Formats: sequence, structure tokens, C-alpha cells
Amino acid sequence: MAWNHELTSDQIADEWIKMTFTDKPEFVSPVKQMMLTSRETVVDYMMPMGLHHIFAGNHHYGPEPWGDYKGGRPDWSPVYYHQADAKGIGFDRTKTGSNAVSEYFPPLNEIYGNTKTCPENLILWFHHVPWDYKMKDGKTLWDELCYKYDSGVHQVREYQKTWDRMQPYIDEQRFSEVQSKLKIQAKDAVWWKDACLLYFQTFSKRPIPYDIERPVNELEDLKKIKLNMGHHN
Repeated sequence: MAWNHELTSDQIADEWIKMTFTDKPEFVSPVKQMMLTSRETVVDYMMPMGLHHIFAGNHHYGPEPWGDYKGGRPDWSPVYYHQADAKGIGFDRTKTGSNAVSEYFPPLNEIYGNTKTCPENLILWFHHVPWDYKMKDGKTLWDELCYKYDSGVHQVREYQKTWDRMQPYIDEQRFSEVQSKLKIQAKDAVWWKDACLLYFQTFSKRPIPYDIERPVNELEDLKKIKLNMGHHN
């Protein structure tokens, strides 16, 4: 089937689910919601607020924000991208830093180049931001980062609940396969959250907000995880 390019992402997801699984509204509506929110969920528990390239070397599966690959290009290393230190986190791409922001035409270069006008989902891509910087919702940058990671974890768990409710509508094989993948995702989300927050906390020296689910891993144990998944360029 050739997609009509005028269809919205909502309509495309709707049609794909009906063709792949079932056209029962009780299934289509919640599963479509999972699909349409899944990208932002992954961003939240992996690399929120403009963080980037803080995954493990070679295979890129799993977190390694402490990665500092000596001997290669500096921009292969996670530490190059997040620039976390005692003052804050993020890569300064403004005029005071790499000035990569100048590659954007006006008015975007001015919007992205100012912390007050830069979209907060991109702020750590363009700016090195103090840990206590006040975000639009009143939280400090550190607290906002913590809540983003926690939100990603909880959203994946909501996906698990949603999918388990779909069991009556499809065959057992496909139900079990997706259920299994969501279990993996839930474990990965906690892995990312704990690794990143515990590591960045060594710089921020601030507590993880107390209403957030506590880490279940030790940072030193997470640093020992080495996956053998073959070389990936």
C-alpha cells in the first residue's frame, strides 16, 4: 500500500494498526497513543533536553555518559557532548563556545543562541547550563533533568499496562512478542535513568528529588557493564 503523503501521523498510525493487528477501536486507540508518544518517551529516559551521543561506544546500546575514548576523535566520546562539570551541563554552541549556532539563519540563530528563548528540549545541545538554572516551570535544571528521566521510565511502564490490556484482541504469539520487548524496554529505561542521573550527580552534588523513584543500581556496577555486540561504526 502506498501512503498518501497528505495523511497525518495520526492517520498513518491508525491505518497501520488496522492493517497489522485489528480494526477494533478498543485496540486501535490505546496502541496508537503508544506509537505516537513512543519517540518522546525514549528521549526522556535516554537523552532529554538536548543531551546527545551519551550511549556506549561501538554498539551504541545502553548508556555510557562517562565514556571518554582516548586515542580517537574527541567528538566520538560522550563526555565531549555533555560537558558536565561542577558548574553545569551541556555543550556551548553559542558565540562564547563553538559558535555552531551561527550556521542557522536568522531568527533561529538568535533564538537558539539565548538560553531564555532556546526551546528547553534543545537547551543542553546549544548551551552549557548551570545546575541551578531556573527552567520555565520553576524547577532547577538539575531537578528538571531528574524528572525527565523518571517520566520516561514511568511512561514505558504505562505502555506495559496498556499492552497487557490488549491481550483479548490479538493472537497469543504477537501479544507475547510485544510484551517481551516492552519488558526489555522497561529494564533499559531504568538502566539509562540510573546510569545518567547517578553519573551526573557526581558533578551536580545535588539530591535526586525525593518524590522520584530511587535508583536501584550502583554507579560503579553500571560502569562495569560491557556488552559484546560486535563492532559498529
